[in-house]
Amino acid sequence: MQHQVHIIGGGLAGSEAAWQLAEAGIRVKLSEMRGGGHMTPAHETDALAELVCSNSFRSDDAERNAVGLLHQEMRDLNSLIMQAATATRLPAGSALAVAREDFANYVTQALSNHPNIEVVRERVDDIPDDGVPVIIATGPLTADGLAASIARRTGSDALAFFDAIAPIVYRDSINMDICWLQSRWDKGETKDYINCPMSKDEYIAFHAAMIAGEKTEFKEWEKDTPYFDGCMPIEVMAERGLDTPRYGPMKGVGLDDPRTGRWPYAVVQLRQDNALGTLWNIVGFQTKLKHAEQVRIFRTIPGLENAEFARLGGLHRNSFIRSPILLDETLRLKSAPHIRFAGQITGCEGYVESTAIGLIAGRFALAELTGKTLPPPPQETALGALLHHITGGAEADSYQPMNVNFGLFPPLELQGRSKKADRKLLYSSRGREAFKAWSLLF
Repeated sequence: MQHQVHIIGGGLAGSEAAWQLAEAGIRVKLSEMRGGGHMTPAHETDALAELVCSNSFRSDDAERNAVGLLHQEMRDLNSLIMQAATATRLPAGSALAVAREDFANYVTQALSNHPNIEVVRERVDDIPDDGVPVIIATGPLTADGLAASIARRTGSDALAFFDAIAPIVYRDSINMDICWLQSRWDKGETKDYINCPMSKDEYIAFHAAMIAGEKTEFKEWEKDTPYFDGCMPIEVMAERGLDTPRYGPMKGVGLDDPRTGRWPYAVVQLRQDNALGTLWNIVGFQTKLKHAEQVRIFRTIPGLENAEFARLGGLHRNSFIRSPILLDETLRLKSAPHIRFAGQITGCEGYVESTAIGLIAGRFALAELTGKTLPPPPQETALGALLHHITGGAEADSYQPMNVNFGLFPPLELQGRSKKADRKLLYSSRGREAFKAWSLLF
């Protein structure tokens, strides 16, 4: 098949871009090195769109949450990733969580069976320069050869940060005589989280153990790489202060321990990770502790004293380009407009955000190939706000990975003071109107 667009990278962004183009009749070559004799430090399979960290796409509330609004916009644009998430959804309160293996299999089958997509298992070490438009969506673990090729093209060093992976526990090894099922503040119709309570003494001992535990050693070239706050290892969080984890992922507010009728001093939550309910991941417990230390320390958590781990936590280095100065408003490399970037390599953070940037990169490429003009989504939309931040809204010198949030949206013009919840509704309402008007353009 003679392809019209070459997409490099079969993660969330690349998969979504391929789908958007193929559904519109464009012939796509999708290159993915996994399955072709190569693997990354974080992946475990050769499935397309494999989830390597959490299994959550975060809030699905399109009225009060920016990422929920982005979910809705992507659904309206026929997102394959959102279709797969809906088809493999797991109970998670107001969040959208998926069975990770089923999710990746859904995407892999959809793309592999599409008549307009050729999935090629190969590692690409140089950016193709054969006149065919290219979308680079290799994510934060871009192979060294291609990373060097990108550096030559951009004339600028990539930025980098560390991302850590949370452990997964077998459900039948959790002591439910100590733990209980509940969503915080009882949100949602079901009780979607397993809660492990800690007393003050237990928490202080656990905090000390995390700080003292033996950590993964960095290579020389990794030592000065900063962490991204949105995915910080739990022990690094602990080093920032005794109460830092307790006001973060270990907060006990809104959770009533049935044994005491009170909120625990601290809590460790687990969220369902597969459709069978046999695997649960420890929420917010990304870690760089060595594997033996993880087992020893995490088994001191009440209810996890006999925990068996399906996967232990890990650490990998993420890289991204200086998008605000390198890319135009349609994600094209300014110095080589036939090249687009999409996904985490642009500096967006999160599954949903990466997918969304892949989606709009595919739509921009489609417009060019069909001789049409597609203006960027309005900044009042979730997609537009995120895109604008990446392509010029952010300060280039201090550019860091960013999740979508209402702080990226243009300010509201309000008369007088308003409640925070009301402002969120106004942001969403304004965003939906702007998205509706933009979508009528194509």
